[in-house]
Amino acid sequence: MNAVKAAIQCLGTGVPGLDEVLGGGLPEFSFNLIAGPPGSGKTTLAHQIMFALATRKRPALYFTVLGEPPLKMLRYQQQFEFFDHEQVNAAVRFINLADDAASGDLDRVLRRIVGEVEAHGPAAVFVDSFRSVMLAGQGDGETYMGVQQFIQQLGMTMTSWQATTFLIGEYLTELDPNPVFTVADGVIWLRQSLHRNSVVRKMEVTKMRGQRTLPGLHTFRISAAGIQVFAPAPVAAPSESLVAQRMGARLRMGVPELDRMMGGGLPRGYSLLIAGPSGSGKSTLAAAFLAEGARGGETAVIAAFEQRPNAARGPVLADLVGSDRIGVVDTGAPDLSVEAITRLLLAEIHRLKASRVVIDSLSGFELALAPTFRDDFRESLSRLVSSLTSAGASVVMTSELEDRYTDLRFSPYGAAFMTDAIIVQRYIEVDSRLLRILAVVKLRGSDHSNELRLFHIDRDGIKIGAMVAGREGLLGGQPSRETRKVASDIGVEHD
Repeated sequence: MNAVKAAIQCLGTGVPGLDEVLGGGLPEFSFNLIAGPPGSGKTTLAHQIMFALATRKRPALYFTVLGEPPLKMLRYQQQFEFFDHEQVNAAVRFINLADDAASGDLDRVLRRIVGEVEAHGPAAVFVDSFRSVMLAGQGDGETYMGVQQFIQQLGMTMTSWQATTFLIGEYLTELDPNPVFTVADGVIWLRQSLHRNSVVRKMEVTKMRGQRTLPGLHTFRISAAGIQVFAPAPVAAPSESLVAQRMGARLRMGVPELDRMMGGGLPRGYSLLIAGPSGSGKSTLAAAFLAEGARGGETAVIAAFEQRPNAARGPVLADLVGSDRIGVVDTGAPDLSVEAITRLLLAEIHRLKASRVVIDSLSGFELALAPTFRDDFRESLSRLVSSLTSAGASVVMTSELEDRYTDLRFSPYGAAFMTDAIIVQRYIEVDSRLLRILAVVKLRGSDHSNELRLFHIDRDGIKIGAMVAGREGLLGGQPSRETRKVASDIGVEHD
């Protein structure tokens, strides 16, 4: 006879990204610990979960163990958008355990909690700070076994009353000899560290019975909306419908001659790296890519790390942003991570049903990251590109290169291997003047031009001219008579 598996319902936490880290949500009726140092966001996380779970029929009880009334805590928590004043004393009840805990009698604390649970029949119970309860009990001579028995009785009582329980405590390490780590069904650790002028917050689910949680440390941010967790973005194989949509489809770049050099444009779903020195026209080409998509009825998303897409980049792009045809992600947060940008980009892609994404530039991206996230930038960038393309977007990235004239490179991050296409822009010197040249270096699975072409930028954008002749080119050399003539034709005078 086959055994029937017990079904465990998962509860939504109301914290963006956390349910994914937990493997689908919190197991109902579980006994959980939210741990971390002071200021790491434990109370904020608990309140955000509480307001998501509580209803008038099945309220939440929040036990505080403070020397002051809960009013002071509420004064700060009510600043968050998730805080609902109408739910207080209806679906959310705050109960002060300070006097009971101060007695040092754990039996008295347990009786008080049980009495309130019996009176209100809550769906969720929170004890903040649980460590304060334990310290008070140990101060009264309670043994380790006595504390363990108290925790076990509390856990069994909450489960029997079908309440999901959260204990909040200031614990600094998992090595703390506390029986709560053994008894708890789930342990969520919040950590924070200071790197120069930024505070980096990370979350780790070290234990969650019956759940396939995402391992590792996950960055999170506290904003006016509350806590948002940035789990690694999923990378899945494109669906059959998406593959069919991409087959043979090409995206115009906004520069007709460049489309011809690329065999008809950028294949849909590809990632493109535009590499070149400062001022060579990388951002201008990326902006043309976005504007061309808008002309065809497509929406797009941009992460601009050097200059926001405002009037300085051209009124067309500014108007598209203003009309919400191009979404802009926030790149100014001091605790920025690659996972955060990936999630913000994906959210905008889904919101706008965007098919084009621009990241401008990778150099600015790396500098915008909190220092602790820069060590694995290359690996994180590879996951970002895979996540965006698997979501159906075509991605254009720009990369700043120092033009040494005799040093042929495409990216200081080794990003060339992870992209499907590469366009390189360089300078050449003609009679003490700098000219721009452009080449399509790589276009995976597609024929493309191998010509080096001169180009210039005017008020209408990029204009591609004749092929470079002679020995100049990507690695330098002397300009030919033909190149000198082209230089004169496009307005570069020489003696």
